[in-house]
Amino acid sequence: MTHPVLTLRDLRKSFGATEIIRGVSLSVLSDERHAIIGPNGAGKSTLFHLISGNLSANSGEISLDGQPITGKSPQSINRLGLARSFQITNIFPRLTVYENIRMAVMRAHGLQYCFWRFVNANKKVRQQSEQLLELVRLCPRASTIAGEMSYSEQRSLEIAMTLASDPKVILLDEPMAGMSKEETGYTSALIKEVTAGRALLIVEHDMEVVFSLGDRISVLVYGEVIATGTPDEIRLNADVKEAYLGEEVSV
Repeated sequence: MTHPVLTLRDLRKSFGATEIIRGVSLSVLSDERHAIIGPNGAGKSTLFHLISGNLSANSGEISLDGQPITGKSPQSINRLGLARSFQITNIFPRLTVYENIRMAVMRAHGLQYCFWRFVNANKKVRQQSEQLLELVRLCPRASTIAGEMSYSEQRSLEIAMTLASDPKVILLDEPMAGMSKEETGYTSALIKEVTAGRALLIVEHDMEVVFSLGDRISVLVYGEVIATGTPDEIRLNADVKEAYLGEEVSV
C-alpha cells in the first residue's frame, strides 16, 4: 500500500550566516519517482547530504518510514533502508564488475571483513550478486575491470551496488551527468526499470529525463521548495517558469 516513506519537515541548514536550506518540507511516497530540480546553487546537493546523513541539519525533522533519522550516521540510515549514489561514481575501479557488486552485497550482509575465499563459498552472496548483475544488464561485463568501462556502464554498476542493500528509498544525484544522449536514454530506462515499486528521489538537470521519469517533481530555488506537483502541473506553473524552467518548460 502506497504511503509516505520519506518525510522532511521544515528542514534548515546554514553555513555560518548563510542559510542554504530554508524550511524544506516534502514527502516521497513508497512507490513513486520524485525528482528535485532547480538552478545551480539552489541547495539540491546539500539537501541530499542532509537526508543521507552526510550533513547535520540546524533544525527540522527527517523520517524514514515513520522512524526519525535526523542526525543519524550515513551507515545507520543505510541500514534502515536508504541508499544513495553520488554525482561522482563511487566504485572500486581496479576490481572487476562482479567483485564490485559482491563487495556491496557483502557489506549489506555484514560480511565486508570476511576473507574472500569464504565469501566465494557463500551461496546467498553469490546468488544475489548474480541477480544484480542481470538486473542492470552487466552479465557480459562481469569479469571486466570496472575502471575500464564506459561512464554509463560504471553508472549502471553503481546502481547495482546501491540496490545491494534492498533499500526502501534510493537517492540518485545527477546520474546522467556527462553522458551522451544515447547513454542518457539507456540509463534513464534502466533506472525506471530497476526502481519500480521503490521510492526514488533523484536530482537531475536534464529536463527531458526529469519530465519522463518523475511521477512528481519538486522545484527548489534558493533553498526553498516553490512548487511540487506532477510533470504537467510543474510544466504549467507560472512561478516555476519564471524562477527556473523558462523556455525549457516545453519538453
